[in-house]
Amino acid sequence: MYDLAIVGGGPAGVAAAVYAARKRLKTILITDDWGGQSTVSPEIQNWIGDTAISGTDLAKKLRGHVESYKGEWLTIASPHRAKKTEDKGTHLTITCSDGSVHEAHTLLVASGSNRRKLEVPGAAQFDQKGLTYCASCDGPLFADMDVAVIGGGNAAFETAMQLLAYCKTVTLFNRGENFRADELTVEKVLAHPKMRVEKNSTLLEVTGEKFVNGLRFRNAAGEEKTLPVAGVFVEIGLVPNTDWVKGVVKMNEIGQIIADPYTQRTSNSRIWAAGDCTDGKYHQNNIAAGDAVKALEDIYAFVHMEKEHTPVSVEKEAIVV
Repeated sequence: MYDLAIVGGGPAGVAAAVYAARKRLKTILITDDWGGQSTVSPEIQNWIGDTAISGTDLAKKLRGHVESYKGEWLTIASPHRAKKTEDKGTHLTITCSDGSVHEAHTLLVASGSNRRKLEVPGAAQFDQKGLTYCASCDGPLFADMDVAVIGGGNAAFETAMQLLAYCKTVTLFNRGENFRADELTVEKVLAHPKMRVEKNSTLLEVTGEKFVNGLRFRNAAGEEKTLPVAGVFVEIGLVPNTDWVKGVVKMNEIGQIIADPYTQRTSNSRIWAAGDCTDGKYHQNNIAAGDAVKALEDIYAFVHMEKEHTPVSVEKEAIVV
């Protein structure tokens, strides 16, 4: 029986595991890979402490850091994928894809999410060769260049807002007439002189040679055109990796875990969540790590209060949904 189970090997899971081991919580870290979504990025310029680092190197550093604590207080189960969680009242069980079952008094969900992929010819070919899913990671690489943003929600407009600070032009493609983003955000972004919009557009192909050089599309008038761009930023939604914990915690309509931003605690008094699997407003590596540390501090207090038989008020401490 562990004090804590952590699921996820990205910045959130690793940060929590390091803190848990240092605080001598008996912990198991369960992950099927390392580094999270950023492993595909050729250069990350906003991971604090590194001026620039590739996603692959970041994953290696995260793994190396947490493995240095492996031993009496930290067990690492990898490559293991969590498949199911059950609440047993006094503890939780996490069943993995290999059939192993792990028991813990508390759980931190840090299993992240996957970007919904753009499915048109050329998208897979030029993934991370001009086509990217992270403006925070890759945006500065396209300074003084023409770029496109795909999507019509808040994430797409926030991406466009970032890119307008250094790109030559930004063209947003929305498949419908209306945007899903907040009206004030839309108004502010569209007022920028470097901003362009293609409403009611259908993407046909991402073009290029070694790297992206254009985006072929059908406009509202039914005409096929090609827009020369050096970068394509895709913001068409996230798919949270939370199926394995459904029914145990409350989630929003797209499967993100609802977590209290004050403590990262969920609707289940024994479960916390951090990173891209949550309904947090912003999703970035540094934020995920910080939220995980916040959660770990709360978990540590909970575990020790429980060991000392101090009554823990679920009504007071758990998120009210």
